[in-house]
Amino acid sequence: MMVLRDILYKTSIEAVNGPTDITINKMEFDSRAITTGDAFIAIRGTQSDGHDYIEKAISLGAVAVVCETLPESLSENVTYIQVKSASAALATMAANFYGNPSRSLKLVGITGTNGKTTIATLLYQLFKNAGYKTGLLSTVKIMVAETEYKATHTTPDSLTINRYLRQMVDEGVDYCFMEVSSHGIHQHRTTGLEFAGGIFTNLSHDHLDYHSSFAEYRDVKKRFFDELPKGAFALVNVDDKNGLVMLQNTMAKKLTYALKTYADYKAQILENQLSGLLLKINEQEVWVKLIGKFNAYNLLAIYAAAVNLGLESVEVLRLMSELESVSGRFQFIISDSGITAIVDYAHTPDALGNVLKTIEDIRTRNEQLITVVGCGGDRDTTKRPVMANIASTMSDRAIFTSDNPRSEDPVDIIEDMEKGVEPQNYKKTVAMVDRKQAIKLACQLAKPNDIILIAGKGHETYQEIKGVRYDFDDMQVVREILGQLNK
Repeated sequence: MMVLRDILYKTSIEAVNGPTDITINKMEFDSRAITTGDAFIAIRGTQSDGHDYIEKAISLGAVAVVCETLPESLSENVTYIQVKSASAALATMAANFYGNPSRSLKLVGITGTNGKTTIATLLYQLFKNAGYKTGLLSTVKIMVAETEYKATHTTPDSLTINRYLRQMVDEGVDYCFMEVSSHGIHQHRTTGLEFAGGIFTNLSHDHLDYHSSFAEYRDVKKRFFDELPKGAFALVNVDDKNGLVMLQNTMAKKLTYALKTYADYKAQILENQLSGLLLKINEQEVWVKLIGKFNAYNLLAIYAAAVNLGLESVEVLRLMSELESVSGRFQFIISDSGITAIVDYAHTPDALGNVLKTIEDIRTRNEQLITVVGCGGDRDTTKRPVMANIASTMSDRAIFTSDNPRSEDPVDIIEDMEKGVEPQNYKKTVAMVDRKQAIKLACQLAKPNDIILIAGKGHETYQEIKGVRYDFDDMQVVREILGQLNK
């Protein structure tokens, strides 16, 4: 419980109707969760408008309402706070309500199109192995020291973020690593948080169903760095042309990393095998268990961040050599017959191209590469033909299938994909709507030493079809099928 006036500290307020010295039990933006003594924040969402539920919230016991537009009729014994942005107000109020926990630990945010989950999760692993109590807010899971919680969004809502950060502080967590999505930045979910550092990975075609243009997508990412405090660090990949853009207006300490160009942190790939990478980072060599050029970038960012968070460089290299790959990120098995099956979350053109290029770099060309790939429903449609073109061009066989079709007909999604296949690659492709059957076909087509890439879902353990989530795990499915075929 907390006094409303204190919860509103630093919130941008346009008008107040009613007393602010009342006690608030808790805050909610879902009217269904309101109980007596709560504050209701009316958020305008993409699917519904919280302003439509103000009366319901009051009937359930809300004593304060934060909204962008005041209702025509105001209830007695309810305090109304009018703000310009309810989502920004929610974030500031959430931080205040939970005692601004981000100030009591070192919080690092990772943003960019690809690599966020890997960098956040491996930084969590590294600092945990270094002996620190560590937290993680990621697409795959949330970790409060050793306790795991289920993740529902890449960047949770601001109430959830601050609740977990409060729990971390109470349990003595020293560092927290957090994925920061463009949706999260745009919807003010990270407003009010104090970051010790920010990392930019790269920027490529994604989320254009949400953002009006690539420029807007880039500028939303940039806003994260614009808002970093002077005492933080801003670490960016300058091999990406957008890296320096991120640094233009930041007050944070500016740091760069790269494989190709001059940077504060530089890496060179000495060996790239299925068993791992040999890297030279700032003139020091390290062998790591991860694979591929994209992971060289991820590991370089991890190295730079860890050093800037106070770890010794030699100790960081030792800890990096112990890191294990993240679930669903270039996760592979080799069957008894010698077939290699790789599961990867690659669900953007750039990510798919990176994974296929990685496979190209480690294969001998004496084997067949079969790619199983789909595109999500109710999402950016423009990337579908691009991804199909990449898969059919860079693979010996490409099987187009379902990948969370959601409310869309998967046949329509596959037809969108097929529009991107060039004539010379038609014969290399086949469409199979059922994802399990598509994986089974890939396994049946594969011969000893062949490589199967199953792209798009990675760590996810479900298929979303017509609003229903069905259990589905790519790695589990391919293990079962290859096991049956080997009998």
